[in-house]
Amino acid sequence: MKKVWVLGAGQLGAMLRHAGMPLDIDVTPVALDSQQAPAVSSDDIITPEIEHWPDSPATRALASHPNFVNRPVFGRLADRLSQKTLMDTLGLATAPWLPVEAATTSDELYRTISDRVLLKRRIGGYDGKGQHWLRQSEQGDIPADWRGAAIAESAIDFDEEVSLVGMRDRSGQSSFYPLALNLHTSGILAASIAPLARLAPLQAQAESMLGALLDELDYVGVMAMECFRVGDRLLINELAPRVHNSGHWTQAGASVSQFESHLRAICNLPLVTPATRGITVMINLLGIERDDRWLAIPEAELYWYGKEVRPGRKLGHLNLCAPSTAAMQAALLRLQPLLPTSYIEVLDWVNRNLP
Repeated sequence: MKKVWVLGAGQLGAMLRHAGMPLDIDVTPVALDSQQAPAVSSDDIITPEIEHWPDSPATRALASHPNFVNRPVFGRLADRLSQKTLMDTLGLATAPWLPVEAATTSDELYRTISDRVLLKRRIGGYDGKGQHWLRQSEQGDIPADWRGAAIAESAIDFDEEVSLVGMRDRSGQSSFYPLALNLHTSGILAASIAPLARLAPLQAQAESMLGALLDELDYVGVMAMECFRVGDRLLINELAPRVHNSGHWTQAGASVSQFESHLRAICNLPLVTPATRGITVMINLLGIERDDRWLAIPEAELYWYGKEVRPGRKLGHLNLCAPSTAAMQAALLRLQPLLPTSYIEVLDWVNRNLP
């Protein structure tokens, strides 16, 4: 039995653990704040569920292990400054940006980038956190505590948000899932749809971009790339060197999930290009109580994270997989009365974008 330790004990670690069971891989997530160093053997493998972590006895023991896969990558991608610099070096398209330094002024950002600027914390920040908008029309200025700790990006009037999940093995061979179409509300992923035939013309462009990053970093495992679609051009928004929320659809909609693909890659097992099954819709369950009536919908698979319910918190997700648009519409019709009214907008978006 192979042994894999996961830096982090959230829902991603739990889903990696679940994916390891059929392969006889013992996956053990470890809480980042654990004060006890795990007993790691010399041939065990380490992987994280998050790009950066606090200093604790557990994280020191795991992060210093020689079999911590991709160890040099996380420092480069966890910091948005070095992440953006890497993409510029490779000639990959992103939103215009600048580092926010001690002497940077808002007028300089408005003049150089755009009259609408999004500040992002260099370290941390996800699901809409760690962001601050500046608008020239509002005479916004850079808060003092963001200087030297952020990057500034131009606002992008994009057509859609898409993401690509790819994986690379230890021999340097890569494969990819189909592009997913994503909806964010208040900075949090609300829903994904994949595959969509109308996104197929963008697949080669996306694979070229993510493939260049995987090769440059000599990366092993699954990585996600979030992009803005502007016409027929993709701009990279952010990278996640790990399994990712926008790849959860693969649990129901692909022959091999992103979680199994990641474990295969880091454990040196064969990777395959996954086959897709019909069309899949992933819906994040945010800040709502569990409802077992969801399980009565034949097309639905529930992943409940077992967390305390809090407003806006990711508590689980539903994957609905159907062989046709008509079958998916019927499943969504059954689901709608079982969700809060705030989900009407999300389900309407899904219905509008079904093939």
